[in-house]
Amino acid sequence: MATPERPTFPLVPRRRLVGLPFGDLPSRRRGHGSDVIGTRAYEIGDPVSTIDWFASARLSAATGRDEIIVRDHAADEAPRVVLVCDRRPAMGIYESPLPWLSKPRVIVEATATLAASTIAARADMASLDYGDGEPYWLPPGRRDVPWLVQERQAAAGYDAPEDNLVVALTFLGQLHSDLRTGTFVFVLSDFLVPPLPDAWLDAAARGWDLVPVVIQDPVWEQSFPDVGSVAVPIVDPRTGRTELLRLSRREAREFRRRNEARLAALVAELVSLDLEPIVLGTSDPYEIDRAFVEWAELRRVSRWAR
Repeated sequence: MATPERPTFPLVPRRRLVGLPFGDLPSRRRGHGSDVIGTRAYEIGDPVSTIDWFASARLSAATGRDEIIVRDHAADEAPRVVLVCDRRPAMGIYESPLPWLSKPRVIVEATATLAASTIAARADMASLDYGDGEPYWLPPGRRDVPWLVQERQAAAGYDAPEDNLVVALTFLGQLHSDLRTGTFVFVLSDFLVPPLPDAWLDAAARGWDLVPVVIQDPVWEQSFPDVGSVAVPIVDPRTGRTELLRLSRREAREFRRRNEARLAALVAELVSLDLEPIVLGTSDPYEIDRAFVEWAELRRVSRWAR
């Protein structure tokens, strides 16, 4: 359950939102908000707090008559956050005490920080997964959804089909009224079975703010250790059975080369699609929180640079 003690990160949009007021994110509408978007001449009824006294004094001195300038602000909007969780069998096989990254634990911790940050931004939350083989959709709009999302991701199964991410993005595309332009869609997966670029492009064309969250073991998937002549336990994702595999040093080096190249190619492809992935290689809550905070800060800096 999200608690006030859980660190949060700001939901920094790539573009201004269009939607209902009373949130924390700046929109393209004028209104009450924290983001200054310009100035104009004073009109009857403008709040005194919006007067730019310095600009007013400069203009009055230049024109020789009393001039009052006020600041225009962008109205703050309420965003929506959707969690799409990849629950293929391969995402659920490395549970404790096996000496690999526990992807189920990463999902639980990442969901916790997403839920806490959604609540802090006064946003709506929703989630979708195919953990039981069928779509499990928690729609936005209820105050208890962030807690329900966390309960779901902590207890759901890992029986989703291999193409469940593509199916999920297609399913979300049918929910026009629930997922308006600017909706954050965080997609949690190891992306070892990635969606084709067309699936990302179709989703991006709907105006969503897509964020791939790449969950891969830093030793065995992002790279590979030097385990030549050592028997390595391998888990079959379909049966859950563990078998021993003996590799030569050359085979181990080849695995490392392939894994590192695969991750680099994945990140490069996502960036080429104008997406900004978050790569997680730990289940430590502090490190996961930090990864999301760093993502938000980089997005904030790049937004102001544009």
